[in-house]
Amino acid sequence: MRIESFSREDTFRLGVSLGEKAKKGEIYCLSGDLGVGKTVFTQGFAKGLGIEEAVSSPTFTIVQQYQGRLPLYHFDVYRISDIDEMEEIGYEEYFYGEGVCLIEWAELIEELLPDDRIWIRIKKNLDKGFDYREIIVE
Repeated sequence: MRIESFSREDTFRLGVSLGEKAKKGEIYCLSGDLGVGKTVFTQGFAKGLGIEEAVSSPTFTIVQQYQGRLPLYHFDVYRISDIDEMEEIGYEEYFYGEGVCLIEWAELIEELLPDDRIWIRIKKNLDKGFDYREIIVE
């Protein structure tokens, strides 16, 4: 599925829509350049899960947990220097647990990801405007 986003609000609303439909055990993998809107999407996704608390990127803690209709395990693996760091935090408990995982920079740990996952790729296209994003969900 290909979606065009013309604003932060569009990206947020797509996150809400997917969060409302999310099911236990699903893993959402986010990729895109810095500043493309991964955290905005995640904030919408959390809202779709019924999470009311503020959601920010867990850059320095690797994973944050939020409770909504399902637990949300929000990973940011940008600063992972060695795949063993994922073992140290017990990633399998999150991936195969009772909640939903959303992983920013997921391509950096692709060898750990199960085959059954949902990729969300967010790309800028400045020719279409500063706030334009192409979002591909597969």
